Amino acid sequence: MDLNDTATLASLLEAFLLASGKPLSLERLADLFEEGERPDSKQIKAALAHLDKSCKKRAFELKEVASGYRLQIRDSYAPWVGRLWEEKPQRYSRAFLETLALIAYRQPITRGEIEDIRGVTVNSQIIKTLLERDWIRVVGHRDVPGKPAMLATTRAFLDYFNFSSLDQLPPLSVIRELELEPELPLQAPLSAKVVAPAVANADESHEEPADAAHKPADKDFRSLLAELDAMEQGLKSDFDDLREDEQADQDAGQSGHSSPDERDPSSE
Repeated sequence: MDLNDTATLASLLEAFLLASGKPLSLERLADLFEEGERPDSKQIKAALAHLDKSCKKRAFELKEVASGYRLQIRDSYAPWVGRLWEEKPQRYSRAFLETLALIAYRQPITRGEIEDIRGVTVNSQIIKTLLERDWIRVVGHRDVPGKPAMLATTRAFLDYFNFSSLDQLPPLSVIRELELEPELPLQAPLSAKVVAPAVANADESHEEPADAAHKPADKDFRSLLAELDAMEQGLKSDFDDLREDEQADQDAGQSGHSSPDERDPSSE
């Protein structure tokens, strides 16, 4: 096999992506070759461009997402392809989607801050579901009493919604315009390119707790988006500095406590 030929390399990359079943980064694609035959990144990118062009008239397309490249069915075929699965698409409550939207547009954000904006207690099951789906992660802890966890989205979240970066999140004005629909498909506000479950106004597993009725009435979605829009700013995607700060604080705290062997003998 002549891997110096762009068309041949493109066919091999197509085989990799079809067999993988998940996005593959340029680095991962390069690692699949033996060292002596490994093409450089420029060759791989050229082959991917060739593959993308060859998919133009096919039922699937090459898509770049946060975790790398993948081959996926085109949106126009989604209504028919969805018939392959007998189970109904999962439907999410408004509370679930509002929580996810707040994390996506205001990250990093704590659970308490989400509750302050929405005006009601966040159901623990919602946070648990988002963590289990690997759509959100803990990126640090706020330096306030209680050290609440700060939540942010993950690469898996971007992959699911067909985004390669947070910059591709649609403006909140678009979501506000679509909010008038009584039952809003999940893909509509987030991305027209996403083949995703529909949204219901109620979901047994994600409803607010019973004691929510004794709390202030939650804000309507339009008001929530308006408040969120006012806070919108450049989204941060790299939270390694937060972890470094936390580690430094822990190290400083440990150094402030001497071990029994280091005690002053005169104090005994």
